[in-house]
Amino acid sequence: MFRILLCLLPFCLFAEPIIRTNARIHPEYSKKAMVVSQDSIATDIALKILKDGGNAADAAIALAYAQAVTQPKAGNIGGGGFAIYFDNKTKKSYAIDFREVAPIKTHKDTFLDEKGNVDKNKKRFSLAATAVPGTVAGMEFIRENFGSLSNKQLISPAIELAAKGFPVSPGLAFDLKNMKEVFIKDDYLKSIFLPSGEPLRKGEFLVQKDLANTLTRLAQHGPQDFYKGRIAQEFTAYFKEKGGLISEQDLANYKAYKTEPVKGTYRGHEVLSMPPPSSGGVHLIQMLNILEKWDLKNTGHNSASYIHLLAETMKLAYADRSKHLGDPAFAKIPSQGIISKKYADKLRKKINLQKATPADKIAPDTPQVFESPDTTHFSIVDQFGNAISVTYTINFSFGSRKMIPGLGFFLNNEMDDFSGKNGVPNGYGLIGSEANSVEAGKRPLSSMTPVIVMKDGKPFIVTGSPGGSRIITTVLQVILNVIDHEMNIAEASLAPRVHHQWLPDVLNIESGLSPDTIQILHLLNHKTLQNGTAGCAESILIDQGVIYGFADPRRIDGKAAGLD
Repeated sequence: MFRILLCLLPFCLFAEPIIRTNARIHPEYSKKAMVVSQDSIATDIALKILKDGGNAADAAIALAYAQAVTQPKAGNIGGGGFAIYFDNKTKKSYAIDFREVAPIKTHKDTFLDEKGNVDKNKKRFSLAATAVPGTVAGMEFIRENFGSLSNKQLISPAIELAAKGFPVSPGLAFDLKNMKEVFIKDDYLKSIFLPSGEPLRKGEFLVQKDLANTLTRLAQHGPQDFYKGRIAQEFTAYFKEKGGLISEQDLANYKAYKTEPVKGTYRGHEVLSMPPPSSGGVHLIQMLNILEKWDLKNTGHNSASYIHLLAETMKLAYADRSKHLGDPAFAKIPSQGIISKKYADKLRKKINLQKATPADKIAPDTPQVFESPDTTHFSIVDQFGNAISVTYTINFSFGSRKMIPGLGFFLNNEMDDFSGKNGVPNGYGLIGSEANSVEAGKRPLSSMTPVIVMKDGKPFIVTGSPGGSRIITTVLQVILNVIDHEMNIAEASLAPRVHHQWLPDVLNIESGLSPDTIQILHLLNHKTLQNGTAGCAESILIDQGVIYGFADPRRIDGKAAGLD
């Protein structure tokens, strides 16, 4: 029987991470500032903001609005998300929540049919699937609290892109081709993305006049126009006419806010990420705590032993996610219990080092209470020492696949992130409980995991990823690759990833693992499935005064660029 050899001693001291000159691939670098995003045009716009004297917050806002134009499937003003911001002047970090909110008219049976079953189409692709958007409020909150430039300065580049058009990127051309059968049935979407009856191709210009007009109103009148002005009136009039749930009161009541990041430690580093209603930070720290007592470096990167430990750890965390996580304004979330080292010690004892534990033998544990796949992420470090990690989304690719004629942006379908019925998986196969049930005014549970890892009181790793349920495990592996396996940020991003989310009981693997490793995993009772890619980390590593950035090529339009 295959026997796994592991160092079970408490925390072993590791050498400082080394940026090796003999690495097979190298990241971009700068001694001043760095921007990394999934879109090259948006990266360049953010970098120009920094060159003109703006800070990380300013660059983030300009980048977010630019991606609303160039990345319509995920970049948005019709969705929401989270950010972690480190202010170098005050040496303080902040979590900014601009997650979408369930409309007032929502109730627990909103997405159940006459037989009491979840109506998946209504929950994902109807107007009822749209939660109250938070991106515009979130960008304004960041600007007012941390920025230095005006909305006009920050939104103008996006307005120009939308009004004059830009050449369709390879990634966008691929996405539009995939959505042809959906968009061709909607005259408004067809007029924008299939003007000749065929999807725009690589290099052809995408012009979005209505979106340009919407962005112009935001630049001239401020975000209040989205929530209380003319945009709000057009938005809610359409919903009233077509049967959606969002009302004028819903938009007027929306608020973005800042809170304390959830904080943990890993091998002498401080990990800062989002608290609930994101599950990302809590379960990232939980998994790091479980893994910290093993000598991962000497176990061997992506060896069968190593992957076995990751998979068994992931299953325990995702089982807890299914029961305990939700909006803390509506349910008591045992966050501090979940991220405690003592609880990790308890869970670690459940891991059988010789074979995989079947998912049906794992149940959510009870921590003590001590107190779409299409999303997009970007990371920025500026010349002033500030850092920001932002993940935002409209949920599925192109959200609900609906636009309000005249406004020009896709609506989210974030209501699918709620548990429509206890035990029924959402679009990502994730199970939810009462803590994440559908309820008016509640923010749906998310897997978004913007993170800043600190070293000696300064930002060390700034990262995050899209990828639905795979976001948390993607971020986990990037961090492990840097800290435990001493990879540079390019190598850490490119290495093949694995993902397990408890249910379904399958270990998803990317291509690149050796057949021998996969065979050993099968001997350990893992059911493996090679199923696409896992996430797309946009990451920055700061080492000895040099800022390194790398755009994950799992999505082909990304770019990392440093300030000269």
